[in-house]
Amino acid sequence: MPKPIVAIVGRPNVGKSTFFNYLIGQRISIIEDTPGVTRDRIYGESEWRGRSFTIIDTGGLEPHSDDYIKKQMLQQAQIAIDTADVILLMVDAKSGMTAADQDVATMLRKTKKPVLVVVNKVDSIGELPPEVFEFYNLGMGEIFPISSIHGLGMGELLDAIYENFPEEKESEEDEDVIKVAIIGKPNVGKSSIINRILGENRVIVSNIPGTTRDAIDTYYEIDGKRYMFIDTAGIRRQSRINENIEKYSIIRSWAAVDRADVCIIMIDAQEGVTEQDTKIAGYAHEKGKASIIAINKWDAVEKETGTLENYRKQVYQDLEFMDYAPVVFVSAKTGQRINRLLELIDFVYDQAVLRVQTGVLNDVLNDAVAMVQPPSDKGKRLKIYYMTQTGVKPPTFILFVNNKELLHFSYERYLKNTLRNNFGFEGTPINFIVREKGEE
Repeated sequence: MPKPIVAIVGRPNVGKSTFFNYLIGQRISIIEDTPGVTRDRIYGESEWRGRSFTIIDTGGLEPHSDDYIKKQMLQQAQIAIDTADVILLMVDAKSGMTAADQDVATMLRKTKKPVLVVVNKVDSIGELPPEVFEFYNLGMGEIFPISSIHGLGMGELLDAIYENFPEEKESEEDEDVIKVAIIGKPNVGKSSIINRILGENRVIVSNIPGTTRDAIDTYYEIDGKRYMFIDTAGIRRQSRINENIEKYSIIRSWAAVDRADVCIIMIDAQEGVTEQDTKIAGYAHEKGKASIIAINKWDAVEKETGTLENYRKQVYQDLEFMDYAPVVFVSAKTGQRINRLLELIDFVYDQAVLRVQTGVLNDVLNDAVAMVQPPSDKGKRLKIYYMTQTGVKPPTFILFVNNKELLHFSYERYLKNTLRNNFGFEGTPINFIVREKGEE
C-alpha cells in the first residue's frame, strides 16, 4: 500500500518549511552521491508509530506575485486537496487570524478529507496566549498549538495525523503479476501507451480503481503472463500555476514507483530529457527499481542517418546515473515498437530477480581483483574477502572487506560493471552493502 501523503498549506511566513524540516529531521538519506540524481526539497519522508508517510511542503509561492498571491495560494491549496490524505492548515499564533487564513479554510471546508488546524509559533510552555483561541473561528474543529522551532506539541499533532491516515490493507496483488508503473511528466503519453498495449492484444482481465489517487490499475494477460499497469496520469493543467503543477505531478509517480516491480520512464521525444524527467527517473533509481526509458512520440521526430543512436547517447548523458536501463523508441500513436516494450518489461524483471550462487560470484570477484588491484591509502590496501547475494529487486550483495573507507566509488563501480559483464543485470540497479569482517 502506498505511503499516506500529508500536505502542509497556509499563507507565507507561518513556518511551514520549519515544520517540514522538523518532521523529516535526518530521515533524508542520500543513498549515493551520483551526478544527475536531483532531489527536490518540496517533499520528504517521516514516520510516526511505525507508519511511514510522505510530507509535502507547499511553502514558497512562485515569484510572480503582484496581485495574484491570494489566487496562487488558493491554487496551491487545491493541489494539496487533490493529492493528500491528510491536510494541515498552518497558521501563525503571533500574527493572529488573517483574511488569507480564512480564504484557505473556506476552500478546505469543501473537501471530505481530514483537515487539522496547526497553530504554529506557540513557543512557550504553559497557558496558551489568547490569540490561539481565535482560530476556532475558522470552523475547522480542534486546533493543535505547536512550536516548530522548539518541537512543542508535536506528539499530540502527530497522533492526530496518524489517526486520520487511511486504513492499512493487506496487499491483494498476486505474486505472479508483474507490476509496471508508467511514470513521467503530464501529457507525455502514459495513458496512451497503456491503451495501445491493451488495444493491440485485447486480453484484459479486469479494470479496478487503484490505491494511488487518480490512477487506474489495469490488469492484463498475454501468453500466460500477467501484468498490472499503474497509470500515473494524475494532474491535468486546469490553469496556469507556473512550476507548481509540475512539482506536484511528481508526487503522483512516487506512490506508483513504490508499488512497482518495473518502471517505464516516459520521455517526450520532442522535448528530450528535462529536469523533471531527471527527478522522476532519479526516484526510481534510488528505490532500486528495474527501469526502461521509453522515448515516446518518436514518429514526430524528423530523422536522418544516426538520429536514433545520437538521441540514445544524449539520453544516457542526461540520465548518467541510469546507464543500465535500456532505451526504446516508441509511438503510442502508431504502435511503433510497442511489442518490443513488452519484451523489455519481461527482460528487465527477470534481470532484477536474478540470483547468482556464492561460489560462482566469488570466482568472478577473484578474477576482477586479479585484473584490477584494489585501491590503497597511506600504505594500507583494500582487501575483499568475499561477496554474497542477499536479495533481489534490486540485486543486493554484501561485500566483506578489511576497511570500508578504502572502497572508493570508482572501484565499487568497477565491481558492479564486472557483475553486469558476467551475469547481465541489465535494466536494474545493483546494491552493495559493505561490511568489515566481524561486523554484524
